[in-house]
Parts: sequence; structure tokens; C-alpha cells
Amino acid sequence: MITFFNKFRIGLLSMYVLLGILISSVSSCSKDELEIQNDFPFEVKVMPIPKEIANGNTVEIRLTIQPTGNYNNTQYYLRYFQFDGQGTLQYNDTSPYLPNDLYPLQAKQFRLYYTSNSTVSQSFDVWISDNFGNERQLSFEFNSSN
Repeated sequence: MITFFNKFRIGLLSMYVLLGILISSVSSCSKDELEIQNDFPFEVKVMPIPKEIANGNTVEIRLTIQPTGNYNNTQYYLRYFQFDGQGTLQYNDTSPYLPNDLYPLQAKQFRLYYTSNSTVSQSFDVWISDNFGNERQLSFEFNSSN
């Protein structure tokens, strides 16, 4: 026959076993196993642009950065390099960008303006990167028009 005291001991022992299991399962989760993703690859979409440009004319290039996820502290940057022809690239009415310099972007949707300073075909690459090392290259080519 099980007395009240034995029932109490069995209940107390069961509670200690459950408590032990709970503590071991909680302590087995380390801080290193908890991952919060803040590095999201991205794509850059470009609206259609003309294939030709005349010397002295300006072309508007509309771009949108589309990340695969959302992390508020992601910062995007732009740099460019022109390898054929001559021209200037700038954001709105700011000073023209210098080739290979890194410029922070203030928004994921923005417009660049390329002004031709050449009577020959022109080619340049724009690189968009983020503060996690993700990077996308965009190539632009314009034939000269009169």
C-alpha cells in the first residue's frame, strides 16, 4: 500500500526529473545556434534606356535594388568605371561621380544621369554593393548618334 508520504516523494521526484529535462534542453541552446539573418543578396532592375546618345545629351537611367529579404541596416553603395568614350555619371543634381570612387546610395529606387562628352560609342560599368559584400555589375553601352 502506498502511503501519502510515498505519493508525495514520487510526485516530487517526477517534478525534479521534469525540471532537469527542461533545464538541460534550455541550456543546450547556445547563443551561437541562434541566427538572425541580416545578409540578403539583391538584384538590380533597370528600366529600358536608349541605345544611342549624341554628344552633349543626357540619358536618365532608372534603377531599383530588390533584396531577397529586408534588413533595415543594409547600406548600398555605387561605383562606376568608364572604359570606352567619355561622359559623366551623376545622381540627380549632385556633382558627377568620379570613376572607381564609392558613393553611398540613399534609397533603393533612384535615377542616374549619364551625359555624353564623346562622338564615339561609350561603355561603362556600374557596380552596386552592400555593406555585407554582395555586389552586382551593370554594363551600359551607347552608340554615338548625330
